[in-house]
Amino acid sequence: MGKDISGDKRIYTMESEKPVKAVLKMGVPVTLGMLFMVVYNLTDTYFIGKLGNDYQLAATSLAYPVLMVLIAAAGIVGNGGASYIARCIGAKRKDEAEHTLTTGFELILICALILTPPGLIFIDSIVKLLGADENTFAYTRDYVSVLIIGSFFTMGNYAAGQLLRSEGSTAYSMTGMIAGNVLNIILDPIFIFKLGMEIKGAAIATVIGNGAGFLICLYYYAAKKTLLSPSLRYLKMNGRILREIFLVGTPHTLEQFFSTAAMIVNNNLVASYGGLTVAAMGVSGKLMSFGSYVYQGMAAGCQPLMGYNYGAKNYKRMKKLFGAGVVVITLMEMCVMILYGFGARVLVGLFSETPDVIDTGVKTLHAAMLMLPFVGTTSLVRNTFNSMGKPMYAFGITVIRQLILYIPFLLLFNYLWGYTGLIHAQPAEEALCMILSSLILLGHIRKLDGKTEQSI
Repeated sequence: MGKDISGDKRIYTMESEKPVKAVLKMGVPVTLGMLFMVVYNLTDTYFIGKLGNDYQLAATSLAYPVLMVLIAAAGIVGNGGASYIARCIGAKRKDEAEHTLTTGFELILICALILTPPGLIFIDSIVKLLGADENTFAYTRDYVSVLIIGSFFTMGNYAAGQLLRSEGSTAYSMTGMIAGNVLNIILDPIFIFKLGMEIKGAAIATVIGNGAGFLICLYYYAAKKTLLSPSLRYLKMNGRILREIFLVGTPHTLEQFFSTAAMIVNNNLVASYGGLTVAAMGVSGKLMSFGSYVYQGMAAGCQPLMGYNYGAKNYKRMKKLFGAGVVVITLMEMCVMILYGFGARVLVGLFSETPDVIDTGVKTLHAAMLMLPFVGTTSLVRNTFNSMGKPMYAFGITVIRQLILYIPFLLLFNYLWGYTGLIHAQPAEEALCMILSSLILLGHIRKLDGKTEQSI
């Protein structure tokens, strides 16, 4: 049966810790790990910018949706498996949780085998779809081809981090992310400059860093430092577990694909303003990833808290945790806004010396930062629904956010106000989505709480 986990401090944090303290304990390590990803992204952009070729800088932005697709595929396991594991731990079903963990690692290998061959076969069509033109095509192709070849390591690193967080082992997850990104940063100048591989070298460093992070996560499981451990006795897949993983994971993956589709629409609209504008948007996007990873990290850290308490039917605590999460995330994002508001020109100037790129990048960053007070709450709502095993609610919010609001806003705002409208489309839709998603979640939890009281 394995070790008893009922008295573990990770269980206490999820079950009894004060809401704000629990949110910080679970969210801050995840956020710190993700912020190292920001450091990598910015370092990657910085070194490529030092090549003095803004088209290579633009190519990194155009290639980013491919990375999102890989993460989306890994999200089937990382989100679906993590959601069910947290609920199983909350319901005291440790064997079921370990079976789910083992199945998760098997699915990662299968995903890589399915995605890699067609990705390489149709790479030219993929690069054209991303919005690359004659100036950026070759650079984008170099970057994308390496990402596809190393897809197993990227997906494995992402999913393993999610699975560790599902049991409350946020520090181990953070260690894997940080170590992988530090190695990435060290390798970047070696591959880009010393070996003369330029943008392709940056992509190779990315894959190696992800591989290192994945191996570190596997080490924690092999060394029995975790609450759960994968086991050979669980290699045979279970239909019920697969259903639970795909129930949450598939809608989440579709959410990521919708986000990727929206990004491709955005990139193609931006490309109509020229390659230098794409470069400016890319720099702004990389800088915005700092704010994005703050809310994503905190929301991801809250997911095991919500899943555990949902499994334990402690709905009152879920409402308190949600309120604490909203306050903490919003305050953190306001601090990021102040940084962007006063330091935009200095920050953008670190990555390009071209005046047009700097001016457009500052304008873009100042517009994009307006979404930060809203988007964190929406992310927390979606993660909470996934943790509850209610993925269709999260999926519905994403459909509203990406297809009904964001893409139409992009097209309409771009038509009415040009580039200025284009960069203000997302803040407008995020404000509307935050209000709607919060009302849906709180109403759902209130109903569950009412049913519990009636049954007592």
